[in-house]
Amino acid sequence: MPANNFNIPGLSKQEVIASRSKNGDNRLTSKKEYALIDAIKNLAKEPMVILLMAAAVIYLISGQSSDAIFLASAVILVAAISLYQDSRSRNALDKLKTYSQPHCKVIRDGQTTEIKSEEIVIGDYLIIEEGTSVTADGSIVHSNDFSVNESILTGESFVVYKDKDSTDHEVFQGTTVASGLAIAVVTAIGNGTKLGKIGKSLEDIKEEKTPLEIQINNFIKKMVVAGAAVFCIVWGINYFNSLDVLDSLLKALTLAMSILPEEIPVAFATFMALGAWRMMQMGVVVKQMKTVETLGSATVICTDKTGTITENKMSLARLYLLASDKIAAPDQDLNDAEKALIRMGMWASEPIPFDPMEVALHHGYAETTFSDERPDYKMVHEYPLGGKPPMMTHIFENKSGIRIIAAKGAPEALIAVSELEAFEKEKITMAVNSLASQGYRVLAVGQSDYTGSQFPDQQQKFKFKFIGMLAFYDPPKQHIEQVLKDFYQAGIAVKIITGDNAATTTAIARQIGFKGYEKSISGDELMKMPEKELQRTVMQMNIFSRMFPDAKLKIINALKSNNEIVAMTGDGVNDGPALKAAHIGIAMGKRGTEIARQAASLILLEDDLAKMVTAIAMGRRIYTNLKKAIQYIISIHIPIILTVFIPLALGWVYPNIFSPIHIIFLELVMGPTCSIIYEHEPIEQNTMLQKPRPFSTTFFSSKELTTSILQGSMITAGTLFIYQFAVEHGYSEGLTRSMVFTCLIAANVLLTLVNRSFYYSLLTTINYKNNLVFLIIMITILISGAILYIKPLTVFFGFQSLSLIQLSLSIGIGFLSVIWYEFVKWKKRLQSVT
Repeated sequence: MPANNFNIPGLSKQEVIASRSKNGDNRLTSKKEYALIDAIKNLAKEPMVILLMAAAVIYLISGQSSDAIFLASAVILVAAISLYQDSRSRNALDKLKTYSQPHCKVIRDGQTTEIKSEEIVIGDYLIIEEGTSVTADGSIVHSNDFSVNESILTGESFVVYKDKDSTDHEVFQGTTVASGLAIAVVTAIGNGTKLGKIGKSLEDIKEEKTPLEIQINNFIKKMVVAGAAVFCIVWGINYFNSLDVLDSLLKALTLAMSILPEEIPVAFATFMALGAWRMMQMGVVVKQMKTVETLGSATVICTDKTGTITENKMSLARLYLLASDKIAAPDQDLNDAEKALIRMGMWASEPIPFDPMEVALHHGYAETTFSDERPDYKMVHEYPLGGKPPMMTHIFENKSGIRIIAAKGAPEALIAVSELEAFEKEKITMAVNSLASQGYRVLAVGQSDYTGSQFPDQQQKFKFKFIGMLAFYDPPKQHIEQVLKDFYQAGIAVKIITGDNAATTTAIARQIGFKGYEKSISGDELMKMPEKELQRTVMQMNIFSRMFPDAKLKIINALKSNNEIVAMTGDGVNDGPALKAAHIGIAMGKRGTEIARQAASLILLEDDLAKMVTAIAMGRRIYTNLKKAIQYIISIHIPIILTVFIPLALGWVYPNIFSPIHIIFLELVMGPTCSIIYEHEPIEQNTMLQKPRPFSTTFFSSKELTTSILQGSMITAGTLFIYQFAVEHGYSEGLTRSMVFTCLIAANVLLTLVNRSFYYSLLTTINYKNNLVFLIIMITILISGAILYIKPLTVFFGFQSLSLIQLSLSIGIGFLSVIWYEFVKWKKRLQSVT
């Protein structure tokens, strides 16, 4: 059968170019966005930038123009770093949007072609079928049992049947096909569509903040409030003592700047966007940022069987004829009755097959027939897949009025609508069990001799003759056994939810080493269960057979009620509700319907479940590394705050040990460390050997905060020890400042290395592949050395060059204030072994 049997040539290449030139692309254009200007506006509102500008103005008024110029330059540098990080995140997200953009089928030059939805032009012939989204407005020119859900436009979720002869024969962008197939000539695209005219554009959609983002924003707000309060107190105290407005303002600003952890939101945005980009490069498209932080918490994977566990490469493996009660292989010499069985199975399939079983049936028919009848027949009515268990029926007629009514579906469905004796049902059941136990997918085929002109509203009202069954073999994917082992090792349960029967599913599950293949439950049994029993059953059972949409949704909700974090794979229209209900809905990129992809939060481009192992590992890696970055930020901010505050509050000899120029230098060192080094950190060895972290766990838990506070306090003790040592030895303010600053930089460098893992030792993590660690640490050391030993810089920062002993002491104390945590990690490893 030709790829397009509707005698529609479609547009030529030249006509497509002409139409696009005249009418443009199929895009909904909203108000013009100026990403750079918006980013600059947002940056101008940042508290740190405001404080820096305020300090620069005060220095300028005080006549300290060099300090003012330095701070103004620092503002530009901070802005450049922030804008660079913002552009990296924005570019990553833009590329994600292009990957998740819907595709559609059009007829061009007489061939069916798949293109991106934005490439549609007016005049194109658009093929829309069950499970797809309509990507442009058009007028129907051909249809088979076509219905569409227009709730996005009307607000009413019932389906509307349409054909070229109906009063309403238009289809509209954004609506979804509920059943059948249609070909429509495109009449409007982009903003000219009905959807475009009523303003349903992306600018109206506000993205909700994730739980982690809310936690981080709340933490930042608290720190801003604390910074403002401390600023007022310190300003008041200093002004009361000195009556110098500008000097007291500078001291208060210095402390306020040291309190603000503005690196945290930058790190969060960078980690999430670049993490999603990395996953896309691995073949996993993340549609929603919240999915990135949810991935590491997944406790259950609910997967379908066909195409996920198996290859989805169906081959016709066995035939069963009821008349002869024999199972035959299709590679043997087939008799006329067996060829007729294949022929009827083909007629029960779609005229343009896309399902692998239907492709196999069309192929089998082409190989066993002497004369191809397909061009002579036209489909006059279609009953889409439906019922419990499911079946489908197609009605064809030729020009002579000869009619073919063919049905295929689950054996139970065809048995229910066929006139069979008890002994015949028993034969069929035995044959089904025999075929299914070998892992074959079994389809029953029936034929009706209905001659009436008015077709019944339901296919089950036909009286069918049960002809026989076709068995297909879909082998398990070669690597699926290892994928399951990886899930089990990571503490993630796996459950198979399939429309196939229990025997076939069990046979495949046994072959791949699936845990819990011995027991299964059907959709009908599950639906009859009370809520409490259902909650227990979904935890105990791992194979769910003969499932339909309501049953799938019920399983997902029952697992969620047991506080499980549920990931679910799906590809069909019927998977939509369950995909949307799951914490992580996973659609297949190749065989998934558009509805499934829209409902899902994540798309596997290659339909490979192994990519979910990769995605979960990436999710855990992102979360762990972000936690490391934030713990580092908190740990290093504490000594900065206290080293500024304590000498000031206690009236020590050199109360103004650090000024705004020192604080901004430290900020410039910390920013790249947290958002560049830690973002590039590889996954730790034991990450996928641990159980999923509870999703309810707060990011700033008492345990993590205690660790950060202890680390920060020890570094503070080191810097203040150096301070007192310098004072007791009669060192000048410049020399004291240099030693304290060097101690803090040394502690910062070692903290960066120590906090690469809160379990493995520094000797282990030093071998982690992350070239940026060495690069950024070397830059930090070189710049620090320059401002200590290059005279103009030393004078500008108020430093004094250190002797070898003073330098060694400062670095040594800085190292000691951090290295103690290696003993804590050693104790953890010791406890985990015992």
